[in-house]
Amino acid sequence: MTRQIRDVMSPGTASVEPMTTVARAARLMRDQDIGDVLVAYDCDLFGVLTDRDIAVRAVAEGLDPNITTVGSLCTRPPVVTLAPDDTTDHAIELMRKHAVRRIPVVEHGGCPIGMISLGDLATSEDPHSALADISRAAPNH
Repeated sequence: MTRQIRDVMSPGTASVEPMTTVARAARLMRDQDIGDVLVAYDCDLFGVLTDRDIAVRAVAEGLDPNITTVGSLCTRPPVVTLAPDDTTDHAIELMRKHAVRRIPVVEHGGCPIGMISLGDLATSEDPHSALADISRAAPNH
């Protein structure tokens, strides 16, 4: 059953400014039990930083997380986004096309208002699926 993104997304976003250190962003992820943060300045989405970005682009490269900024590591535009009015079918299509598991949800002005994850979609489309079970046990986002 196709639903609107607003009905299945995780509302609210954890976000940091581009000059935030990787260490501070990692602590935010840990404290909020999430796997990504939006990198934004006011309502302008600058990029998305994932736990994988930290591992592969910072730790594996030997960068100092106390001085390295999230703006230098995050996935930069064009960042795939969805509007709250978009459908879950469209979200699935975008995730497949761009090989991503999470997509920021932005209002028409570009201001981030939430995040939709593969787990959110699995739970909404088939609450009894194995992926839905895994996503309920895993951190949000």
